[in-house]
Amino acid sequence: MLAEMSIKNFAIIESLGVSFQKGLTVLTGETGAGKSIIIDAISLVAGGRGSSEFVRFGCNKAEIEGLFLLDNDNHPCIEKGKELGIDISDGMVVLHRDILTNGKSICRINGKLVTLGILREIGRTLIDIHGQHEHQDLMNSERHLPMIDQFDEKRTVPAIEEYQQLYNQFLKLKKQLKGLTENEQKMAHRLDLIQFQLSEIKNAELEPGEEEALINEKSQLSNFERIHTSVTRSYKALSGEQQGLDWVGLAMSELEDVSSLNDKLKAIFENISSSFYLLEEATSSLRDQIDLLEFDPERLDFIETRLNEIRFLKKKYGQTVEDILEYAAKIEDEIDQIQNREVHLDRLRKNIKEIQNDLQLEAENLSEIRKQIAEKLKHEIHKELKDLYMAKTVFDIQFALPDPPEFLSTGIDKVEFLISTNPGEPLKPLTKIASGGELSRIMLALKSIFSKHQGITSIIFDEVDTGVSGRVAQSMAEKIYKISNGSQVLCITHLPQVAAMADAHLYISKETKGDRTVTSISELQSEEKVKEVARMISGVEITDLTKQHASELLQLANQMKVGGLY
Repeated sequence: MLAEMSIKNFAIIESLGVSFQKGLTVLTGETGAGKSIIIDAISLVAGGRGSSEFVRFGCNKAEIEGLFLLDNDNHPCIEKGKELGIDISDGMVVLHRDILTNGKSICRINGKLVTLGILREIGRTLIDIHGQHEHQDLMNSERHLPMIDQFDEKRTVPAIEEYQQLYNQFLKLKKQLKGLTENEQKMAHRLDLIQFQLSEIKNAELEPGEEEALINEKSQLSNFERIHTSVTRSYKALSGEQQGLDWVGLAMSELEDVSSLNDKLKAIFENISSSFYLLEEATSSLRDQIDLLEFDPERLDFIETRLNEIRFLKKKYGQTVEDILEYAAKIEDEIDQIQNREVHLDRLRKNIKEIQNDLQLEAENLSEIRKQIAEKLKHEIHKELKDLYMAKTVFDIQFALPDPPEFLSTGIDKVEFLISTNPGEPLKPLTKIASGGELSRIMLALKSIFSKHQGITSIIFDEVDTGVSGRVAQSMAEKIYKISNGSQVLCITHLPQVAAMADAHLYISKETKGDRTVTSISELQSEEKVKEVARMISGVEITDLTKQHASELLQLANQMKVGGLY
């Protein structure tokens, strides 16, 4: 759940801290008081789209911070955090976002700097915001298929993965086929080019590791005089009469006669003896090196020429000799495909036909699963709509193949929600039938169903009850409260029926201090709730009668909750 929010220098909010509870919390207040601004702040801290317009006039930045408490160790947020390398422990997540005057954002999760994209990914697992724009999503038929897939992900996700694996192979083969069936002139030009490239690379007779070996040899030849002088001097210092090796040998001989008389001298003798033989071996190696060292200016010229040739090829075909050889192997295959195009075309078409047959089976299997899920979803929606006084409404889910038929990344299904709100009327798309109030109820019915499957910490309704009243308003209030039993719900509402069902009631107000407008928030207690619900019933003028009605409405709501109807 969303436990705490801190908002500073955001729109007309100078500084605001607010605590939220479990269950249903409603936010009410006069129009323009700042209710939606608070929801905007919650949306932004969860990764929503922001701009410099949100920064309070005269301030450098807006700051928003939210503390979320996770109720179980299997929350989707924890798994997503592991994927993104964010430590989420103790069941607490702190999201922080600064919005600067240039429109840029600084985002943090549990103190760690993250991108806006990562903030959004984590935010999606914590908050689900539904406003009036959701009605537009509901009317967009492209959103209907994902809703079906989401309704029973245990069945759809494996089927979609199986389908998409074949679909990606199918696309890859189709791309290869297209490449081989391009026009003859373009293919001939391509063949000439890659044949020249392959010839150039093969004529160079490159070997893996050759460049490194040449660079090392060049270094040896370039520093020949220095190496030769040092090796020679080192050898002379050790070898010959009255040189290092002679003196070490003399020390060894002198100690050899007395080493048996003293344990310490024996140990020293053994060390000197070991050193003598090691130096003798090193002297021999130095002599061999002097014999091997030979300066060859022609070899140095050859190496320079060869390295220049390799550098030239690297500019054209790859960063390393291995990259060049890999490119050569690739274009050699392409040459073979072009020169034996018909053979490859026949093989490709055969492979595509086989993949297409398998893909068709997977697509039909996925489609059948979706149709079964759609029947179950229709039944659930009709049940929810009945509770919302739309018992005579007929809701259907239409499946159709794309025209012309084709494999899509989502399968072969084209889905659209249809509805008939009046008996005898034909089923039509939502956009052509549903009014604002009907859309609000359909959306709430869907949310009532999907909230059981999402595992979202907090659900926010921003005036989703627009366009309804009377007994419909009461049924919507009961639905929203029912959703709050499984997830924390924050709801901006103008309906007294919804406000009466709240577990916590926050009142948003604004006032002018000096020459600035300031928004404040307070939690209403018993008498204050009665007054606010009365205001929502009657408008500006609150009478004893409206207070009585408000009190009765609150009592009725409490009786419903205590009676265990939800």
